[in-house]
Amino acid sequence: MAELLLLRHGIAEERSGDRDDAERALTAEGRERTRAVLARLIQLDLAGSALFSSPLTRARQTAELACAAGLAPALRLHEGLAPGGDPWPLLQPLTQRERLVLVGHEPDLGLLAAALIGATPGSVELKKAGVALLELVSAGSADRPRGRLRLLMGPRQLLGGS
Repeated sequence: MAELLLLRHGIAEERSGDRDDAERALTAEGRERTRAVLARLIQLDLAGSALFSSPLTRARQTAELACAAGLAPALRLHEGLAPGGDPWPLLQPLTQRERLVLVGHEPDLGLLAAALIGATPGSVELKKAGVALLELVSAGSADRPRGRLRLLMGPRQLLGGS
């Protein structure tokens, strides 16, 4: 079965009126916590065959850390993972034994997960550096896959409460 690992970006700089939201970078704490989460995901054997990321700085930096940790072999940026984007085209070419890693933002990743499992929009939320693992089980309607939620964890749960 194809799987989808959704990873929300790590802790980023606060929003500011004098800085473009797209340029907000990970904080030192965000980088540290994200690296720890990524190491745990590798321990859990959750590496993927491909990784796509939102082009926004904080997501791209998270994706770069993910590739450096071995979560996927290479990073590709995709506008569909930017806030308000359309990630569905990324799911169409998945093969049966592939795990795709998507790095992005809330509420978009949660909305994608909810749509895949047939849940109410807003019922799935990923914490910063949190993950959701979905097993894609069928084509669903309008050629959109359907899935089963296999894992939904924030960094505290992944890291044992630290």
